[in-house]
Amino acid sequence: MIPLVHDFSGETVLVFGGGPVGARKARRFARETRTVVVSPDFSDRDFGDAELVRAAPDPDDVADWVARFDPVLVVAATSVAAVNEAAERAARDHGALVNRADHSGERDPGSVVVPATVEDDPVSVAISTGGVSPALSKYLRERIEDELAGAGGMAELTAELRSTLKESDLSPSERRDVVRAVVQSSPVWKALRTGESNPREEAARVIGTQFGTDVSKHVRGETR
Repeated sequence: MIPLVHDFSGETVLVFGGGPVGARKARRFARETRTVVVSPDFSDRDFGDAELVRAAPDPDDVADWVARFDPVLVVAATSVAAVNEAAERAARDHGALVNRADHSGERDPGSVVVPATVEDDPVSVAISTGGVSPALSKYLRERIEDELAGAGGMAELTAELRSTLKESDLSPSERRDVVRAVVQSSPVWKALRTGESNPREEAARVIGTQFGTDVSKHVRGETR
């Protein structure tokens, strides 16, 4: 399997199953796109902004539900194997991707695994064991969460730096070195994580020390 990042904007994700797994996946997808959950019972679980349809489709009815909502992805997360199998078949026949929540290990063509994710917008890190060990995915996600703190701010800061440095006389290689120095700077990370100082000012200090005041002036906006 190859990791990919997919933009679901304007698409529909159809989830069969209102149990804890279905709820967790519905919450995740509903943050990005229209998500519909079909289940006979929702048990007061949190489905985020997903649309809930109370129904108990038989295996023979599943294809009609898929045709009705025209999803780009079907999640089969019921407790009934026959319904999950029908959802998988219907998804393939419809040309949609499919995620079988009750399967692990080997996957059929067109199937997807929903990885554990750690996010600090716009940075996102996905962790997958191919479905064979969700517990390990969760453990690794928890380990990475602390390390990722401030990464979103660093991404935004370095994006601004890249834009600003294009106005300087530095070569592309030199500009990359400047940005890399900021990314590797402990004071900048501390500023992003604690708010005790201004991250851009810390970046300017790092740049001034390593590359000279003329470059740091571009960062501070002191050049014309």
